[in-house]
Amino acid sequence: MARLFAVCLVLLAFAMAVAADMAPMMAPMAAHMAPMMAPADMAPMMAPMAAPAADAGDCNSDLQDLVANCQNYVMFPAEPKIPPSPACCAVIQRADMPCLCAKVTPAVEKVVCMDKVVFVAKYCKRPLQPGSNCGSYPVPGVIV
Repeated sequence: MARLFAVCLVLLAFAMAVAADMAPMMAPMAAHMAPMMAPADMAPMMAPMAAPAADAGDCNSDLQDLVANCQNYVMFPAEPKIPPSPACCAVIQRADMPCLCAKVTPAVEKVVCMDKVVFVAKYCKRPLQPGSNCGSYPVPGVIV
């Protein structure tokens, strides 16, 4: 199974806000606010994720680390793609990517640019497998 990364974590934080009936408020603001939010600002949105999801496993600490270290590299707009920091790459190297990808919802995919997630994973030398999915996003590339 393909290993996905940090973007999935940021997307999950916003998906949880949507699940808490905050969708009407968050959707229009997410694209503008997410790049400006500090990791501490996202903590209240991540609190509902403390309980493990039935199918997604328990990778909440990976999610928190991704939000803290990688959110600036995976949020919309799709361009420019900025090389991630060494701290972000360190998180990606140790994260449980299948678990994180299982947590990516369509709401998360509206906030996190999955093309940037692919870019960051590749840059950090942990590319996602072409032809696999992270959430509903099909990872582009040739299947060998």
